Amino acid sequence: MKAIAYRQYGGPGVLQLEEVAKPVPKDDQVLVRVRAAALNPYDMHFLHGTPYLMRLSVGLRKPKFTGIGVDFSGTVESVGNVVTGFKPGDAVFGGCQGALSEYLVVAGQRLVKKPDNISFEQAGAVNIAAKTALQALRDWGKLQPGQKVLIIGASGGVGTFAVQIAKYMGGEVTGVSSGPNTELVRSLGAGHTIDYTRQDYTRGCTRYDLIIDTIGNHSLSMNRRVLTPNGRYVMVGAPKGKWIKPMDRLIAVMIYSKFVHQEICMMMARASRDDLALLAELMQQGTVTPVIDRTYVLSEAAEAMRHLESGRARGKIVIQLD
Repeated sequence: MKAIAYRQYGGPGVLQLEEVAKPVPKDDQVLVRVRAAALNPYDMHFLHGTPYLMRLSVGLRKPKFTGIGVDFSGTVESVGNVVTGFKPGDAVFGGCQGALSEYLVVAGQRLVKKPDNISFEQAGAVNIAAKTALQALRDWGKLQPGQKVLIIGASGGVGTFAVQIAKYMGGEVTGVSSGPNTELVRSLGAGHTIDYTRQDYTRGCTRYDLIIDTIGNHSLSMNRRVLTPNGRYVMVGAPKGKWIKPMDRLIAVMIYSKFVHQEICMMMARASRDDLALLAELMQQGTVTPVIDRTYVLSEAAEAMRHLESGRARGKIVIQLD
């Protein structure tokens, strides 16, 4: 079978299309024929091996695991002896390392059935970004109906999901994006939009109960200016660097949060089949619809990664495998 692999750290150019052995599922695994997969900033960290500190666990001089990608959708080929709830032919989506591959073996608790009204391309874009948005708003942000929520980077992968989920949860949504993307952000459910090229949200008069920051360009103190006294700031993205960034941001959050009344935190999505099932239900209802910026074929993975690294994608970047 064909799969995308990287044998050394570097930019998109180190991604190679290779012929590898087709995996065989264990008793607790499902063999999935992948129909679509998506890229995330998460993947860029592994590709570059940055910040360098992470190489202590993923490989000092070269990557221990050479597959790339986590989000996928596809059809079940076969199931292990102890797996229940799935049968060959089922359309599914979920998360698994090395998703840019024609076949994957996936633990049964890492995938759910795909809604009929959602394409494989859309379903393949859900796992990391949508779970991050859901958990940031619900678990870390504790968003309540009627509260004002500011979503920074509202036209990006996490942001497009966050706008829709915040609207579903009853929040009064303001989305920050560039001018050309404000119409998209409004169409997803934002009642208000801010064009960051014309207006600095930290200098506005509105105070928010919750800020979801997928970019991290402004300091913590500047973000506090537009928080209510008991507001929450949840960081899900930060500027990247070779040595410390974005870990410096995490350290700053940990220290800063001890000296202010507002809740300041930085989060990463956790694996949760229940959350995948909830997202599937919201997509089935039409409450949440994944936004696809561009689609590529598997042999164009390097080009797709370059587009991701440009920071100009509206929604998700998807790789088609069929």
